[in-house]
Amino acid sequence: MKIDYQTQAPPVLRDFLAYHETIQGHSSKTVDEYFLDLRNFLRYMKLEKGLVPRSTPLDEISIDDVDVSLVRSVTLADVYAYLSFLSRSRAKNHNSPQAGCGLEASTRARKVASIRSFYKYLVNKAKVLTENPIQELDAPRQRQTLPRFLTLDECIQLLDSIDGPNSERDFCIITLFLNCGLRISELVGLNLSDVRDDRMRVLGKGNKERFVFLNTACRSALDDWLAVRAQSAAVDPYALFISRRRTRVTKDGVHYMIKKRLAEAGLDRDKYSAHKLRHTAATLMLKNGVDVRTLQEILGHEHLNTTQIYTHVDSEAMRQAAQLNPLGDRCKKK
Repeated sequence: MKIDYQTQAPPVLRDFLAYHETIQGHSSKTVDEYFLDLRNFLRYMKLEKGLVPRSTPLDEISIDDVDVSLVRSVTLADVYAYLSFLSRSRAKNHNSPQAGCGLEASTRARKVASIRSFYKYLVNKAKVLTENPIQELDAPRQRQTLPRFLTLDECIQLLDSIDGPNSERDFCIITLFLNCGLRISELVGLNLSDVRDDRMRVLGKGNKERFVFLNTACRSALDDWLAVRAQSAAVDPYALFISRRRTRVTKDGVHYMIKKRLAEAGLDRDKYSAHKLRHTAATLMLKNGVDVRTLQEILGHEHLNTTQIYTHVDSEAMRQAAQLNPLGDRCKKK
């Protein structure tokens, strides 16, 4: 189902979404996620406040009549009740690998971020509220998991195994993932004009532009691929990477290619993915002397704490610290 917030959202929500799309420059996908999160929240509020019959299925509740008075009536306790509903009763997405009810903490945290942003806008930008009723709203605590990545030897094994049809293109894509730490959405969006000598223009999240520098391996792989691409009458003349049909590569197509190349290299295709190649690039750079703030700029992270997770992956300093503990050689007497 196509999302059109211009016709599906009430004015109080539509103005917020338009602000994020036009002023904040957020992508249509991000704006759609805001809409879906807030639509579900407002549906729940109508149900809990007795504005629709209690037996009405949540997904069938209209939010056309939601106005500032309803938004203003929401309390912190209401939002926590909603989060409790999400963690216990909300049905999982049909695509979820786990059946049943109860959304993961990461999903609930995203919905909290949407609600916070909505109320912050109403108070500070639209000024339709004089105070923020959810100012003290806390986000669900999430379990911190370390990113999975390939070792240096596994990276070499993967690159050395690439052969056959489309080998120049696939080698170039994987080289860019492993050296530049690109997101898959950034890679498929690359145009020929984005490659500029030893630099490449990347359009990241929130339409934020950054430049990444190309090392010898990247520049060589690009030159080889561009020589092949020049012989193809591409349907999309701007796309840097094209498919067998000569159209711009898609996310699904790149995902499939990565899995195929991993399997051909004798690596676990279920364990790794295009995003894991981004993790690999970050980990290898950090382990080999790139400081965390430079890595933040390379990866296009908005917040430093997003980048700092890589400092816990394989820290030589932490390994040395363990060895320097005065009890480090105190073994049980035989």
